Amino acid sequence: MGKIAFVFSGQGDQYPGMGKELAQKYPSAAQIYKMCDSLRPGTSAQCFEGTEDELKETKNTQPCLFAMELATASVLKEKGIIPYAVAGFSLGEVTAATFSGIFDNEDGFRLVCRRGELMQHEAEKFDTSMAAVIKLTPTQLQQLCAKYPDVYPVNFNCPGQITVSGLSSQMTDFFADVKAAGGRAIPLKVKGAFHSPFMEEAAKSFSLKLTQTEIKERNMILYSNMTAEPYTDDVVGLLSKQICNPVQWENIIRNMLADGVDTFIEIGPGKTLTNMIKKIDANTKAVTVTEYLAEVEGC
Repeated sequence: MGKIAFVFSGQGDQYPGMGKELAQKYPSAAQIYKMCDSLRPGTSAQCFEGTEDELKETKNTQPCLFAMELATASVLKEKGIIPYAVAGFSLGEVTAATFSGIFDNEDGFRLVCRRGELMQHEAEKFDTSMAAVIKLTPTQLQQLCAKYPDVYPVNFNCPGQITVSGLSSQMTDFFADVKAAGGRAIPLKVKGAFHSPFMEEAAKSFSLKLTQTEIKERNMILYSNMTAEPYTDDVVGLLSKQICNPVQWENIIRNMLADGVDTFIEIGPGKTLTNMIKKIDANTKAVTVTEYLAEVEGC
């Protein structure tokens, strides 16, 4: 077998009940949820029994996804499945950093709770939203965004798919321009203009929180949303600035492929990253964690 990478998902794939069967089946997963509940009571209840609207709130989405993802990765680790490298999409980068050893589990959870609070606080200052735009090139999209003072290309996901953030009041006209150019805009299940200048204050405050957190040596390669390259020692800068800067996901995957990764396992409740990776390279193996566990457990 070649090199395996774990890729941790971001907001958007959450759903009521996520992780419940995992916690019931695997003691290692249940232990992660127990830890999260000790620091933020009700986290497992939100994952297992919360409503869709409750899980859409950023202050809830981020800790709940972190809990589900770290629990999932812990199950794979217990089975002896250790990745060569890890990466995470947006909030998933905090989970990836924690799994890589940069933070202990408790500190990683505290960080993601604070991150969610800060980003929601900034999102509530303005009526903003996000959408995935398909069928346009980066150049076409950047030209369209340039027509609007508060619409930004923010996540470069895969060929033909880029996410934008912006003021809701400008999105309707922007969507019309996208359609006229031959593309399509799909609103996302998030509340806020993430990875844009609207999040600069959240990034500054999160940087302060990071400086107050013990940073340890990582035990595997971790790729950065900001640079698409493996992490340097500037953990504080890389992890805080990604909040208000674009996610370079397509370049991350291409760099991992160039480094010899040939199997990607999506750690999270959905298959968004799996689908993106297949669009980046149709010949590589990209599977959800549910599919992978079915393979290794023979069921």
